[in-house]
Amino acid sequence: MQRTDLDHVALAAADTAPALRFLTGELGGTVVFGGQAVGFRPMQVWVGTADGEGMSVELLEPWDTERNDFLARFVARHGCGPHHLTFKVPDLAAALDRVRAAGCSPVNVDTSDPYWKEAFLLPREAHGTVVQLAESHGDFPTRRALLAHVAANGPNAHPRWWADPVPHDGPPARLVRVVLRTTDLPGARALYEGLLGGGPEHEAAGALDLVWPGGGRLRIEEHPGAAPGVDRLEVAGLARAVEVLGTSFVPAAG
Repeated sequence: MQRTDLDHVALAAADTAPALRFLTGELGGTVVFGGQAVGFRPMQVWVGTADGEGMSVELLEPWDTERNDFLARFVARHGCGPHHLTFKVPDLAAALDRVRAAGCSPVNVDTSDPYWKEAFLLPREAHGTVVQLAESHGDFPTRRALLAHVAANGPNAHPRWWADPVPHDGPPARLVRVVLRTTDLPGARALYEGLLGGGPEHEAAGALDLVWPGGGRLRIEEHPGAAPGVDRLEVAGLARAVEVLGTSFVPAAG
């Protein structure tokens, strides 16, 4: 039975080219797909191995802002940086019932496209980040199959809008986890473990590591008095800490 899965972390900026150069040239990431939509243009970069160990980073730029300026307003207000976490759910209606029963108020619910249904939880309910809930019916049953298709045919582009990725020498790095700050660890646990299906992997004082079936990992750290939100991305194979698009990429411990 399909389960809820942590699919990717999204970063937003007026110009994502520096992040693409870093993700591909320094980390050896693979552009999987991208395109244009109303108000934004996305691109996803896989940061991991060809057999599916790692996580995806989505890059978002404002686009077609005359029809929808939501992302342009976000970048103008907050600057570049983390925008959301996406969780794929097998049944969006059932997921919405669960989060509403827990007292959350999903916004921008859109079920008009049978291949992509979505809704969002705002940062005040998701511990400093937007959470996207998405029911997707795509062509590739596994990440490994998708990566094999991209290796043979190139990224899926609808249309392609990004520059050529920077070549990388050596084995690819691997995005191990996203680290989220919170002032309320029990509340964050109730959302990300209880409602969104993260499996406990490790727990220590003030911190909880969760893992999802597809290998996506989230560490939740309690920092009383600090602003909640995405704190950093931990990468195996990264030699030094780097800030890109207002986002901290740090070497994974161990």
